Amino acid sequence: MVHTRLTRHVTAAAVLPAVAVATLTACGGQAASTAAPPARVTVAGAQITRDAALHDALPAGIKDSDTVRVATDAPYAPFAMFVTEGKPDLTGLDYDLGQALGAKLGVRFAFTPQKFDGIVPAVQAGKFDVAMSALTDTKERRQVLDFVDYSVSGSGVLVAKGNPARIAKLDDLCGRNVGVEAATHQLQLLQAHQAACKAAGRPQIGIQTFPKDSDAQLALRSGKVVADVLTKPAAGWTAKTADGGGAFEVVDDPSASAGYGATPNGIGVSKNLPQLTEAIRKALQQLIDEGTLTRICDKYGAASIAVKQATKNGMVS
Repeated sequence: MVHTRLTRHVTAAAVLPAVAVATLTACGGQAASTAAPPARVTVAGAQITRDAALHDALPAGIKDSDTVRVATDAPYAPFAMFVTEGKPDLTGLDYDLGQALGAKLGVRFAFTPQKFDGIVPAVQAGKFDVAMSALTDTKERRQVLDFVDYSVSGSGVLVAKGNPARIAKLDDLCGRNVGVEAATHQLQLLQAHQAACKAAGRPQIGIQTFPKDSDAQLALRSGKVVADVLTKPAAGWTAKTADGGGAFEVVDDPSASAGYGATPNGIGVSKNLPQLTEAIRKALQQLIDEGTLTRICDKYGAASIAVKQATKNGMVS
């Protein structure tokens, strides 16, 4: 949400049909429908139709299956969430964007949940074609995946409603117990800030890692930690929706209005599928030009994170 994650999440994970072939059941998904993808899809109020040229440019295997296999870490609001707890249907910014891209390309984007720290290895191993999970685009990750960036955001600090610990900035976390999801950019942010705590003569941050951000939120509710560090969009969504907005709030630091260490977030694509990377980039640019990307982001209270230019690995083609 480095998901920015080296970031990200909120509630439990869902399993949607993952592929058009039964061989993907090993990844935790179900065999996808054999029906052809719909000719028109409505996402965030925008009608999206297939671009024949983009579909023709897809790799043969993708066209044959009519499916792009997507790994995601759910739940991680607002990027991937259950529509109804205990049911498999997903919603969220990443999920909606996947449906919009799939409509442009004339294929399904079939999402299957994975633990966040296993997403990149699963794509590398060929179990999935892409990763869509608020994934931070970093130089290290570009060694193993290609990225098409769709947003820019940083890390936020979520605290209990009323901010009883009086956290106003990152420095105020020194000497406090703080929750964060494992294997995320937020964890790296906290680890890097230990030097600043030491330089200020203050105790180090008591970093407590959790498998899911929802676990960190439970620790925050119980008072085991004074804050939960996650992506700024996820923090805002959680503060807005948890207990009807009565459980949490986001620290407003004017020096980091977009979040600490704001970075690009992207769709990670297998390096074995360069045609898919380029097709996704072109489809995303169409969604940007049509205003659909901003509409999708705005639906989840994060219009400001939408990029204006679709890039591959940070470069305009």
